[in-house]
Amino acid sequence: MLAQKIIIAIDGYSSCGKSTLAKELAAKLKYSYIDSGAMYRAITLYFLRHHVDYSDHGKVLDAIANINISFVYNEQSRNSDIHLNDENIAPYIRDMIISEKVSEVAAIREVRSFAVAQQKRMGRKKGIVMDGRDIGTAVFPDAELKIFMTADPEVRVMRRFKEMYETNPHITIDEVRHNLELRDYIDSTREESPLHRADDAILLDNSGLTREEQLDIVLGWVQEKSPTPKGAAPQY
Repeated sequence: MLAQKIIIAIDGYSSCGKSTLAKELAAKLKYSYIDSGAMYRAITLYFLRHHVDYSDHGKVLDAIANINISFVYNEQSRNSDIHLNDENIAPYIRDMIISEKVSEVAAIREVRSFAVAQQKRMGRKKGIVMDGRDIGTAVFPDAELKIFMTADPEVRVMRRFKEMYETNPHITIDEVRHNLELRDYIDSTREESPLHRADDAILLDNSGLTREEQLDIVLGWVQEKSPTPKGAAPQY
């Protein structure tokens, strides 16, 4: 018999590899992966396309009422693509303009309330891995396994630079560093659900870890946290 499914909440700073770990965990455990960061990027894209005034609460609420976000499995990439109002927007949400604005949009109370409600609905059946900045503190405070990821700032800068250079070869390391520093500040000081480590979250500093080493460590934590039917051994 397999261990009972749990909720795995992964929080941490930008470019710590949260999404990479979450996707690999979900695939290994046959869990659903929900990219909360992509949800905020989708909302940001909608706001930019429709010139929504962030300071006008009425317009923000009107905009949210017209947003439908879903995750659709892509057979070719074997990942779930995020769809905004039935449009696959996965190719657009990593643009620098989205990266520059997403923390501001995510700090809006109405936006977070909307996204958190969607995320909680997705997690009702358990068996999910979700990464973000307030998953273990606001979205799933009762998650069986909470992880807070961090890494050396310069390691994070180089990771993000390599990721963005593939689609924007004109990007500079200084631009990436400034963007990460700004996002860290906004995420950590915002009034609504600021980024911080939950009291019961396990700290994972992956500055010097390979993806394989990181996955093995976390699978061990999953085994420790997963309830197992009496007389059965957990299997992963």
